[in-house]
Amino acid sequence: MNERIIRGRHEPAVVGDRRGRLDRPLKLAVGPKTATALEKLGPTTTGELLRYYPRRYGDRGRLTTLRELRVGEHVTVIAQVASSAVRPMRNKRGAILTATITDGRDHLTLTFFGKSAGTLSFHERRLRPGITGMFTGTVGEYRGTLQLTHPDYEPFEDLDEEFAAVQKVDWPVPIYPAGASIPSWRIATAVSTVLSAQGEQDVPEPLPAAYRRDHGLVGVLQALHWIHEPHSMSDVRRAQDRMKHEEAFVLQTALAQRRAAMRARPTTARPLRMGGIREAFESRLPFELTAGQREVGAVIADEIAEPVPMQRLLQGEVGSGKTVVALRAMLQVVDAGGQAALLAPTEVLASQHLRTVTELLGPLAEAGMLGGAEHATRVALLTGSQSAPARRKALASAASGEAGIVIGTHALLSENVQFADLGLVVIDEQHRFGVEQRDALRGKAQGTPHLLVMTATPIPRTVAMTSFGDLETSTLSELPAGRAGIETVVVPAGKPAWVERVWQRIREEVDDGGRAYVVCPRITATETEQGEEMVEDPDLLDDLPFTDDLIATGGLVDAAPRAAGPPRPPLASVEDVAALLRQVPALDGVTIGEMHGQLPTDAKDAAMAAFAAGTAPVLVSTTVIEVGVDVPAATVMVILDADRFGLSQLHQLRGRIGRGTKPGVCLAVTTAQKDSRAMARVQAFAGTTDGFRLAELDLQMRKEGDVLGAAQAGRGSSLRLLSVIKDVDIITAARAGARDLVERDPALVTEPDLAEVLAASIDEETAEYLQRF
Repeated sequence: MNERIIRGRHEPAVVGDRRGRLDRPLKLAVGPKTATALEKLGPTTTGELLRYYPRRYGDRGRLTTLRELRVGEHVTVIAQVASSAVRPMRNKRGAILTATITDGRDHLTLTFFGKSAGTLSFHERRLRPGITGMFTGTVGEYRGTLQLTHPDYEPFEDLDEEFAAVQKVDWPVPIYPAGASIPSWRIATAVSTVLSAQGEQDVPEPLPAAYRRDHGLVGVLQALHWIHEPHSMSDVRRAQDRMKHEEAFVLQTALAQRRAAMRARPTTARPLRMGGIREAFESRLPFELTAGQREVGAVIADEIAEPVPMQRLLQGEVGSGKTVVALRAMLQVVDAGGQAALLAPTEVLASQHLRTVTELLGPLAEAGMLGGAEHATRVALLTGSQSAPARRKALASAASGEAGIVIGTHALLSENVQFADLGLVVIDEQHRFGVEQRDALRGKAQGTPHLLVMTATPIPRTVAMTSFGDLETSTLSELPAGRAGIETVVVPAGKPAWVERVWQRIREEVDDGGRAYVVCPRITATETEQGEEMVEDPDLLDDLPFTDDLIATGGLVDAAPRAAGPPRPPLASVEDVAALLRQVPALDGVTIGEMHGQLPTDAKDAAMAAFAAGTAPVLVSTTVIEVGVDVPAATVMVILDADRFGLSQLHQLRGRIGRGTKPGVCLAVTTAQKDSRAMARVQAFAGTTDGFRLAELDLQMRKEGDVLGAAQAGRGSSLRLLSVIKDVDIITAARAGARDLVERDPALVTEPDLAEVLAASIDEETAEYLQRF
């Protein structure tokens, strides 16, 4: 018996009108029905389809005879259709197609489900008795009979096609992210149709030839063939490596162009001046700068002194002294006749910065006032909730230049805020601001101001290079001398004795002169919960070769959501916890304060003042105290529902204690189950106070798409293969290559294919993402 096979095509390909350059609509390449189904998954053009990469690769199993089949085995068999029939389902709507195939001695059943007999007509036509083909699937059993349910199959028409198909038995099988309307094997067919029509000149090559040669990378068309139609997993790995380099190079080129464009803008040099306010400030500092502060400060001072806009990211551990570094830079600008603006995300943090700066400067912040220093300036504060007189005074001080340093929240961005000569913009906790907000502040300068972006959330090197590719990065990892350290303990919320000990520990710290934060995830008990953990994984559906017919008839049994575990208790709220603590015997006589973002500014200031002074030594708060708040007497922090916070946020919260000479203790109270991912996150937090280590762990625990932000989810801009967690060497190489290229050829005249891909990839949403920093 002759056994013949070829990959089946489910719709005739539309030939002709090949536009090239991969911008051809899919409906002209693969037909309207397939195109419509593919567009639901994302691709709309031939180019986008070729970049719709397989999620993983399977195998056809071993080529075997029917007698050797075993239940649960993934197999490929060559056989002939002996019979085929469609019948209605007995107990529900729908139809079943049952085909019997034979290798001449033994038999195997094929089963297909559909909404109706009509929906199975496609399979019925292709599985006519006498047709020979190759059938791939996992062996199952129904009522004692072996069967393949919805197998992939390829009928073949002649011996040449059979020979070609048998060759492919050992080749990896691409498995694509699929959907109900189009399974993986139909996507593979569509990709093959498009790929076979492409020539060398049809596919833009964004990687420069020299870069490909230096890194041993194949050309783009070869890589596309290997990634979609590999003969071995070695082909797949080489193709993926090449595509990772491409993704990194395109993104780094966009960042390098932005960096070059910014550096080409005119700015005013602000050189160091001897005998000025900065020098006087440094002479009165009550502590010695760390080596890191001196080193980073020198770099920033040199850059501000140049007529090229500084663009620098300053990241550092909680309490590493970033504010002092920024203040030295601001005073250098003031000494040179300019002004500096510090933008903070919250009024609490803006007020904290004002207190810190004025306390550090002392008489140097009292220009023109009785007792003010000879060389001095003024510090102004602008927030949205200020009184009208205070706001008018701050506006006038900024516009006249009287205030060398202006600190504020989003109120700084208002149209009526003017500066006499804005020379430096400092943005604290940059992730809280968008592009328009940042540009609105920089736009208040006559030229282009220098830019210093600060974050207390440690950023791994790969993310810094990818997300901040147009910024130079400085890191402060050394803590000032005298810090006593923090101990972190995980407290199971289900053990009342442990929780009672938490409140007793707070009392001990308060009696010893300390302060205690109690952090809650929400303000009131009725507030909508945020950040619910997903218990259902829709991606499980993508790898299954099932059609919408099977799903409609209830045949998709593997799509059940994962067990969610026992129901969670309600999240702790500021109002409820504060009321509870006022009734706890261990805290009898202790004044309990409250803090959250919905309080009026004067109420927030009063709460923080009472906390700092010790008149209300326990502060129940939301995460509004997460960044910047500095109360050296705070020695204990209780984080309720700790499993509901990310690692970076937990680390930020913990950084509010242990800032004085006494050691701190952080008590992470959690309802998370013992072996859950949430508990693993809390235990990781308790295991180290190294923020950079926690940042790496945070990346490992999060999905790749969460790392770069929402804009990276778009079709044109997403990093499909490149991992900012794992591919540090590729990102480093691409960054160096892209910067070198842009330095030599900013407009990419010598690399027109790269310019074309860049223009197509960096859409409006991605451009906004790239400019966020």
